Amino acid sequence: MRGALLLSFLLACASAQAAGKNHEVAIEGMKFVPERLEVAVGDTVTWTNKDIVPHTVTAKAARIESGDLAQGKRYRLVVKKKGQIDYVCRLHPGMKAGLVAK
Repeated sequence: MRGALLLSFLLACASAQAAGKNHEVAIEGMKFVPERLEVAVGDTVTWTNKDIVPHTVTAKAARIESGDLAQGKRYRLVVKKKGQIDYVCRLHPGMKAGLVAK
């Protein structure tokens, strides 16, 4: 019985590690907050539009496109590889930010 409990615990820990961490990026005040975010491969990043106008999360080089996000809408991305991803709001190109995956 103890062995089964220990095995269940170890598998749960391994699963939690494999899932990665969650990170939040707010879209507010016509900018991404934070503008630069360091993450690990396997982490999930969620952008939430808190502005009254629609925004996007767009990184052409990384083939990332959220589509138009109305107020309160979210976009989630699981980071698949190391490197830097620079992104903009396609509707407001002055809004720029980046992810660094390590």
